[in-house]
Amino acid sequence: MELILPRKITDLLRRELRGRRNEIGGVMVAEHVGGETFRIVELSVQRSGGTTLHFIRDPEQSKAFLSDFFARTGGNYRRFNYIGEWHSHPTFEPVPSRNDIQAMYQIVEDPEVGANFAVLIIVRLFFRRSLKMSATLFRAGLPPERVVVLLERKTPGLFSRLRILFKK
Repeated sequence: MELILPRKITDLLRRELRGRRNEIGGVMVAEHVGGETFRIVELSVQRSGGTTLHFIRDPEQSKAFLSDFFARTGGNYRRFNYIGEWHSHPTFEPVPSRNDIQAMYQIVEDPEVGANFAVLIIVRLFFRRSLKMSATLFRAGLPPERVVVLLERKTPGLFSRLRILFKK
């Protein structure tokens, strides 16, 4: 799977992570652009509910974000849909913890959620400017997989591959 991160999303992450000692996060929505390639179009930012060691997503806040997004995209779920979760690790490596992995499997294995898969992005800001992140794909009954992240550059259509941090 490939995930395109537009510059507006990476700029948003830099702004939101700057100066924070507690974890923040939210949900991500993406556009399916073909095959196994998705472009993140928006993400929610929940600034509460985190400590230096963990983040707990507020389901009501996420539900409101998703409802608003689906209303604006006309319920075109084949093109625009929930793709996963994100949160920060301000004090340690941006890789999934055991709790992160368990939480993601709960999402993809819950029939009420109805997600065939979900991606978890964990991000950390270095020196107030550089983003370091991992992106991991979760599917029910399958081991986690790395996701190739393409960072959109200033020039439209040009991408940089993100260094993969996640190791099996």
